[in-house]
Amino acid sequence: MDTVEKIVEDFASDIAMGPFSSGTRLRDMIRAIRACKTAAEERAVVRRECAEIREAIGENQQEIRHRNMAKLMFIHMLGYPTHFGQMECLKLIAAAGYPEKRIGYLGLMLLLDERQEVLMLVTNSLKQDLNHSNQFIVGLALCALGNICSAEMARDLSPEVERLMRSRDVNTKKKAALCAIRIVRKVPDLAENFMGLASSLLKEKHHGILISAVQLCTELCKASKDALEYLRKNCVEGLVRILRDVSNSSYAPEYDVAGISDPFLHIRVLKLMRILGQGDADCSEYMNDILAQVATKNESNKNAANAILYECVQTIMGIEATSGLRVLAINILGRFLSNRDNNIRYVALNMLMRAITVDTQAVQRHRTTILECVKDADASIRKRALELVFLLVNDTNVKPLTKELVDYLDSADPDFKEDLTAKICSIVEKFSQEKLWYLDQMFKVLSLAGNHVKDDVWHALVVVISNASELQGYSVRLLYMALQAFVDQGSLVRVAVWCIGEYGEMLVNNVGMLQGEEPITVTESDAVDAVQLALNRYSADVTTQAMCLVALLKLSSRFPSTSERIKQIVSQNKKNIVLELQQRSIEFSSIIQRHQSIRPSLLERMPALDEASYLLRRASATQATLAADKPTPAVTPGGLKLPNGVAKPATSPLVDLLDLSSDDVPAITTASTTTAPNDFLQDLLGIGGISSSPAAAPSSASTDILIDLLSIGSSPSQNGPPAADSTPAQGTKSAPAVPQDMDLLDGLPSNTSVSGPVNHSSITAFQSATLKINFNFKKQPEKPHETTVHATFTNLTSSSYTDFVFQAAVPKFIQLRLDPASGNIVPASGNGSVTQGFSVTNNQHGQKPLAMRIRMSYKVNGEDRLEQGQVSNFPAGL
Repeated sequence: MDTVEKIVEDFASDIAMGPFSSGTRLRDMIRAIRACKTAAEERAVVRRECAEIREAIGENQQEIRHRNMAKLMFIHMLGYPTHFGQMECLKLIAAAGYPEKRIGYLGLMLLLDERQEVLMLVTNSLKQDLNHSNQFIVGLALCALGNICSAEMARDLSPEVERLMRSRDVNTKKKAALCAIRIVRKVPDLAENFMGLASSLLKEKHHGILISAVQLCTELCKASKDALEYLRKNCVEGLVRILRDVSNSSYAPEYDVAGISDPFLHIRVLKLMRILGQGDADCSEYMNDILAQVATKNESNKNAANAILYECVQTIMGIEATSGLRVLAINILGRFLSNRDNNIRYVALNMLMRAITVDTQAVQRHRTTILECVKDADASIRKRALELVFLLVNDTNVKPLTKELVDYLDSADPDFKEDLTAKICSIVEKFSQEKLWYLDQMFKVLSLAGNHVKDDVWHALVVVISNASELQGYSVRLLYMALQAFVDQGSLVRVAVWCIGEYGEMLVNNVGMLQGEEPITVTESDAVDAVQLALNRYSADVTTQAMCLVALLKLSSRFPSTSERIKQIVSQNKKNIVLELQQRSIEFSSIIQRHQSIRPSLLERMPALDEASYLLRRASATQATLAADKPTPAVTPGGLKLPNGVAKPATSPLVDLLDLSSDDVPAITTASTTTAPNDFLQDLLGIGGISSSPAAAPSSASTDILIDLLSIGSSPSQNGPPAADSTPAQGTKSAPAVPQDMDLLDGLPSNTSVSGPVNHSSITAFQSATLKINFNFKKQPEKPHETTVHATFTNLTSSSYTDFVFQAAVPKFIQLRLDPASGNIVPASGNGSVTQGFSVTNNQHGQKPLAMRIRMSYKVNGEDRLEQGQVSNFPAGL
């Protein structure tokens, strides 16, 4: 009977409150919202509930304030405005009881952020709660402060947080350390207040405190250099102890993850070690043993262990580790490549791309596994592995690696073929040491993926064939056979049609047979059939059609017996809707029919194309792309882009690089290990790049590279008078004969060196619209062959230059030593300058004057800029 009476009383109470009154419980409101079938119904429920809450706030109903705040937080999470309840949070925080404070602080963190002005009112309540005797209320205040702390609150409440970091309670100490992280982020100037406390927390045993302390140390290192140095001196030993203890600890259920003891603490400590050991040999040496222990103890069959190993590898690569430890790290990445998890393989490839700059040989040992990743089913892994293979290629392994990539090209996915083809072509062009190998690889690529080859690649191939007179017959025969089998490859068809038109008689007569090459039987009619097949198949491709018509016209001169047939084929395009093809058809038909007397001379073989000039123009047009493909900016033998197949004598690296036989080989000096993306010698010698300076204008292809170094016989230099420029007649090839024992500066005009006063006054070594460089000279009387030069770099534009690097090249009889620059930022509009000193030793003082070629690289608003020129106005007597 009592139970029935209670049910009736509860029912009457519910009726009195109403279904959406402020007295309803949170769960009832949630049920009502979830029962809504449309968005309009949900908005109506929320509207009614918010109206009831506003009414309760206006009536100051304290007994249900915490319930209203809970409902407001749920409404806020649904995306509805709840700003009218912000002051209720402050009232709940100011209440004495823990339940009210808990709801108040939760609402504070959800409904407000550090940009709200009302947050200023809560600072005093936070300070009182931070000094409260109840540790749970202190925890609430620390949690709220760690989430919404502003700079002003950080300065006001920092002393309380410092005091709580010395608390005996574990939870309070942990939350205070986390709160300190927020304070340091907001006010980096307060970092020095927490350095000693963070160091002392690393001696604790509780893992929660240790993780918080390690994270606080990490934040301190980012905020202050002083804190970084302090932690290097006082924390490295503690971090090594923590890592050793957690690695050797026995099973602990509260910290165990898949059999690994607290991998989260492992990773945090390793990240902090990487920051402390970077650039510090002493700290790195102290860490080597424990890093080796972590790297060898964890097995790569669990995700938690893999995470620790990966972080350990990153730390080893980031500090000044020993070579053996780096090899161990790279071997771990090699094991990752054999893992079934795609994510693990992908991060391993990413890390190997960074590791290759540190230890190339260690990465080379995993070349086979990396090549297998190129054939992976996952597209992202394929692409990353291909980029890594490109970085692995060098003069010794280029042939086997290229063979593997070309073999895979036939079975590669169509979406991947474009990237794969581009990389193969780049490798072949960059590392080809003989033209025959270059041609063979390019013909294979054209046969297997000709539709994915870019135009500039097959253009370069045509240039190489035109210059390789001994391989023209071999090329046209190979292309003819490839055309029969792979007529659907567009770029292959264009190159084959061009070669058949130029060297058709070599195809028919088997001219220029190489050793071991089998002759083929091709008649004049067969050659015409091949071109006609391409003409008919590519009726929608204007470029291929035009090339076919030109090839047929040339074959009419090479094979007079087929003239009538060729005329009929060409005439079919007289009514073509494409004006270019129509005009060619009419004009070519007229040449075949009416101008037999001049046809042989008109249609003779095209003269050899200027390969060096083409490579220069191509490199200039694609400078940004080539810069992205360079794996390292270091100067290495073979870095200079010479025409394909140029032989390289086995001499010293620089002689081999410039392919010179003269004794006066230029010596290269750089002021910094960081260079611009493009190859240093290419840009410095004016090969492969365009400079904004007049001194960087390219010389003719027939000019010797050594002469071009000092602009002898090429374009006019900046300070010297114009040199004579001789252009050979069209269709002929001329090269100036430069004796090997020629004086390096004998060819310079007589007024190249500007006579200056005896005291060697300053000169303007370089000036453009954007940059001015002055040289000041000092000389010791007892050392006449040594000169100290002080260079001043002035910015003439309104934008600052960043990452400024100055580099120079001099002849071999001159020794150059560059000192570090005063900075790498050149202020705008001449408001300051960068200075740099260097010493020059002229070993042939009195016989040969100084000569120098300079190059400046910098960034303007993040964009790479390059300027270079020649200094030829040194004062006499240097």
